[in-house]
Amino acid sequence: MTSAKLPEQCETMTEVRTGVDQVDRELVALLVRRFGYMDAAARIKTDRGTVRDEARKAEVLDNVARAAEAVGLEPERLRAVWNELVEQSIAYEAVRWDRLRADH
Repeated sequence: MTSAKLPEQCETMTEVRTGVDQVDRELVALLVRRFGYMDAAARIKTDRGTVRDEARKAEVLDNVARAAEAVGLEPERLRAVWNELVEQSIAYEAVRWDRLRADH
């Protein structure tokens, strides 16, 4: 598989779409790893009530907003994306927590 051109090197929409598709594949691979951490959290946490941790959620969103701002992206736009990611992560972790305990 050949690497896509960098955004600033793209001259056609085909090149742009190839780049976006490559980034999407990379993001999926990173999300697999992130959700692996949700599997680990579900395994480690002994109380289902700790699956949702609003203080940690706020910390994650703040971290992302700061990182976005530092590289010139709109913090609130990425905060919105990460809010959904965190909510889906919490829901996933809750299901995994329940399944792990149902097997015993």
